[in-house]
Amino acid sequence: MSRLSQSGHSSSASRESIAPDRSTRSSTLPQRTLDDVRDQVAYEVAVRTITKGETVDGVRLGVMLTLSKTDDEEFLRRVADVLQKQMLLHNHVFAIATTGPSTRSDPKANTLLICGAPETYVQRAVLLASSKLLGRIQLTHNDGPIWVAIVRNMSPAPASADETALWDALRKCARAPMDPLVPPPGSRGAAEALAGARARLQRLTPTQAHEELLAPAVGAPTFLVDIRSESERARSGGIAGSLIIDRNVLEWRFDPRSDERLLIVDRYDLRVIVFCEDGSASSLAAVALLDLGLLNATDIVGGYRAWQKAGLPVDMDLDVGTEPSVIQIID
Repeated sequence: MSRLSQSGHSSSASRESIAPDRSTRSSTLPQRTLDDVRDQVAYEVAVRTITKGETVDGVRLGVMLTLSKTDDEEFLRRVADVLQKQMLLHNHVFAIATTGPSTRSDPKANTLLICGAPETYVQRAVLLASSKLLGRIQLTHNDGPIWVAIVRNMSPAPASADETALWDALRKCARAPMDPLVPPPGSRGAAEALAGARARLQRLTPTQAHEELLAPAVGAPTFLVDIRSESERARSGGIAGSLIIDRNVLEWRFDPRSDERLLIVDRYDLRVIVFCEDGSASSLAAVALLDLGLLNATDIVGGYRAWQKAGLPVDMDLDVGTEPSVIQIID
């Protein structure tokens, strides 16, 4: 045999000896199960949810809508498990939901899962989301850090109404609670509101109000209006000739635009003098009438108590149940 043939034979043998055994290689690779595939998909959905999320007051949050699967709840719980492991050291709250036709007996029944830590974020998110999905939640299950619900007709992404609503719920639940002892910006205390109201009024003392009511000629129809409660009138009496109007309906009775107005309220230049027991509620009521356009409205300084103290006439036998609506209102 020639050297060339010997060499070729040797080379062929060498190649055969180092070539991989395909049967051996395929037998050593792990076989992927359906569970492995589901875990991989759940992992990808979880990572995408975190990546596309946002941080509000130190809380990571996100919303993800995915197409319905064979077992929606089981799949969403896999996603939640990944989310919780990835965010173990961080405050977080996430909402994941399925959309589209469901494999359930009701094809319009989708699954919504909210998970997070601490659990307070989940509970806040659940309350907010439930109000936005009113009438569509059929069944719920609460495990503390995980809440699952069956929701009818979850609208599909992108930019669906349900996705927007869930984002809004998560953002609001993640906001740090305000210090309950610090007033919100722009708010006013009752005393400040009362002072602001009185700054807009030309208030009358009891004597001034009495003299104005007795004047033989006035520039506009003038009325004394008692807005006290029935129990206050029963205890302290009243002023004969005053109109008894419940505070709850004062604006409707004295609004010339209202179908429930008094028959006498047919013009905006009426002189309305309001009084309450001590002159506090009456100031706020008079300003409410100013805002309706009754620019001559005012109240009595000190209210009914000051009227009594000034020795002005009162009626202790007043029919406390008298309602002007019975005798002279309403168109």
